[in-house]
Amino acid sequence: MKPLFASALLVAGLVQPAFAQSAATPSAAKQKAASARPQLQTPADTANDMAQADRLSIQSDLAWVGLYNGAINGEVSDRMVAAIKAFQKDHGAPRQTGVLNPKERETLSDAAGKLQDNVGWKIVSDPQTGARIGLPTKLVPIIVSDPNTGTKWSSSTGTIQVEITRRKEASATTAKVADSERKANARKTDYSVIKPDFFVLSGSQGLKKFYIRGQTRDSEVRVMTILYDQATEGTMIPVSVAMSSAFNPFPGNAAAQSGTSRKKIEYSTGIIVNVNGAIVADRQATESCASIVIPGYGNAERVADDETRELALLRIYGAAGLKPLPMMANAAAKPTAFVTGIADPQSQGGRAAASMVAANSTDGALAPDLGLGFSGAAALDSEGKFTGMARLKPALVAGPANTASSQAILVSADSVREFLKANAILPGSGTSDAKVSVLRVICVRK
Repeated sequence: MKPLFASALLVAGLVQPAFAQSAATPSAAKQKAASARPQLQTPADTANDMAQADRLSIQSDLAWVGLYNGAINGEVSDRMVAAIKAFQKDHGAPRQTGVLNPKERETLSDAAGKLQDNVGWKIVSDPQTGARIGLPTKLVPIIVSDPNTGTKWSSSTGTIQVEITRRKEASATTAKVADSERKANARKTDYSVIKPDFFVLSGSQGLKKFYIRGQTRDSEVRVMTILYDQATEGTMIPVSVAMSSAFNPFPGNAAAQSGTSRKKIEYSTGIIVNVNGAIVADRQATESCASIVIPGYGNAERVADDETRELALLRIYGAAGLKPLPMMANAAAKPTAFVTGIADPQSQGGRAAASMVAANSTDGALAPDLGLGFSGAAALDSEGKFTGMARLKPALVAGPANTASSQAILVSADSVREFLKANAILPGSGTSDAKVSVLRVICVRK
């Protein structure tokens, strides 16, 4: 029928040119409409439309299941899309689209979470260097620290070893340090990446495999070395990828970089986020702590931090009766009127009572200045709506403890919510009384 119809149009065109002209017009319109129609979205387009936190989470999960060995940086790449397709193929998807549907995303997250739990994955701060590192704590439970050189974690038999070292080296560059690490211990390098700001080496060292990532800043060199027996390669390859991306040798701790020490015991405030024990706090006030204590609840674990927003996520386990502070978005929130925190015990005779200070915010600065202990305090408007978290610029001490107040800065409510979302924390609903939703946080440093 189609050829016959086409022939009929051709004959009509020969007999009646004017009709042929009018008959061609709808065809031209269709062609124009087709050319204007948007092209089908590629998997990379779909990924780029996602939030940065979601891309980071997918890359991390793909690395944990052994399908992705690139940088966990949230940047979309062919390697990331290929890893998604490989995951879909491994799980019997009829079509490998490169885009995870909700069920596939849940399956991937569950698989990665089980692997993390199996090795005891935690983000910790090395008390000797201040470096941030992701550790498979169940695989390397033995810890040996040296205040001059760094920290070493290992298994009971030495099968797996993780070490952070630091040293002073004049005119250090990543290329020079990488060359020095390559020549050490008769290493045979199979893979290397040397950039101006970091380097990565991997290969063999005797009967073990090694993975090294290092960075320099001024004359300071910090290097993370992972050594493991070849028999553990199946477990350690994804762990090494995760550790590489989590490693932050210079996490913005101005005190450590300047050579001036922070207080041995520092008091700050944390805000209860949900009934599951999540607490948001000031990053620098909880940095390089040998232990973090929440009075009345015991030790807290620092599970994540963000040096851009200067926020830290703490968690306490087995706590009952927690009353979260509502943190939902509210476009009608007014300028900050009250800041609720817990002052340094020296300022309130050793007590741990929460107090409220009237304040206002101008261009991110809070006035009047807040007393010590208020870093991490909850900021609310006159109607009790959450407007952000107050933080104090860290007081650096070289002698007696400094009891003077510090300049207060407001971390916006949006920044807090984005940080929590990036770490898959859902704020709970609770009381509007901020005094019952804040806790004293005690950082004990060596």
